[in-house]
Amino acid sequence: MIDELQVRLTRFLRRLLTRPRIDLPLAFGLLLLAATGLVTLYSASGGSMAMITGQAARFVIGGMLLLLISRIPPSVLRGWTPWLYAGSVFLLIVVAGVGEIRSGSKRWLNLGVMSFQPSELLKLTVPMMVAWYLHPRQLPPSWKDIVTVAILIGIPAGLIAEQPDLGTAVLVAGAGAFALFLSGMAWWKIGSLLAAVGGMVPVAWHFLHEYQRNRVRTLLDPESDPLGNGWHIIQSQIAVGSGGVFGKGWQHGTQSRLDFLPEHTTDFIFAVFAEEFGLVGVVAVMALYAFIIGRCLWIAMEARETYSRLLAGAIGMSFFVYVFVNGGMVAGMLPVVGVPMPLISYGGTSAVSLLTGFGVLMSIHANRKMHD
Repeated sequence: MIDELQVRLTRFLRRLLTRPRIDLPLAFGLLLLAATGLVTLYSASGGSMAMITGQAARFVIGGMLLLLISRIPPSVLRGWTPWLYAGSVFLLIVVAGVGEIRSGSKRWLNLGVMSFQPSELLKLTVPMMVAWYLHPRQLPPSWKDIVTVAILIGIPAGLIAEQPDLGTAVLVAGAGAFALFLSGMAWWKIGSLLAAVGGMVPVAWHFLHEYQRNRVRTLLDPESDPLGNGWHIIQSQIAVGSGGVFGKGWQHGTQSRLDFLPEHTTDFIFAVFAEEFGLVGVVAVMALYAFIIGRCLWIAMEARETYSRLLAGAIGMSFFVYVFVNGGMVAGMLPVVGVPMPLISYGGTSAVSLLTGFGVLMSIHANRKMHD
């Protein structure tokens, strides 16, 4: 029995390596972006090979998951979706009870040999669940379906916000909302929902922690507390502005090397990149991000069934939100919410979950001519 399993596993790995079902333009874009991230991280970390090796290992793990998931047909993924969603929500409940506390937030599950953030799973399972729910139903969705989808999104988003992790909660809610918006909703319905969300902002303000309120206040006037809450934004703006057009050169940035810029390997690593490579480098990386997002949306348009189309579009637009929020945060246009720059910021769970999502996109691309 064991020998038979080994033979089957060997055959599967041989097929995986000799006939990978990937979209080459998208894979090339992701590979180039990951390489840019490692180069930037080397400079931002002061040449720490431990960080480079750790991040490269996470990219390898994420790449292997991408290849494995690309072999799974969307019809199979659709069948697994309710269980994946329920399992990831259950893990959020476990975190609320026995999660590991870091920096005042209970976000991590310690498995002994490793720790991970279950909230990262919801960035994928929530849009999968929304696409699964809408797949057999008549589109555009009715108000009843919209309310049901809102509940499916609201439960995990609320649990994540309670950790507290407002940035991830927003990303999870946005991923699910994109799947809903791409289902053909009328613009007046979208406008009504956005107006309802806007009307809830004053109410939500009272449920925010004081440090979260301070981040919003600091965004409006960072100079009011330049050595405290405004320090992150001010130093990030100095780093970005000092890069000029062509930058100071790789490993010649001063804001991170002199420890003025906080979180310079994670949330604010793009400020390091902007200081060293300047406007030219920023435009080049933004063009690379735009290519990846555009390719995701092209795959969504090529999909032949509702589940794949909504899921692919939601993954692509979620990736856009990552870039938009982190870029706005680094430039001082959005509050500091702890959202990483995808595949450039240092971080394990985020990189692996992103590449896993792209594995789903590869699967959708490989099966685009098939009716599930």
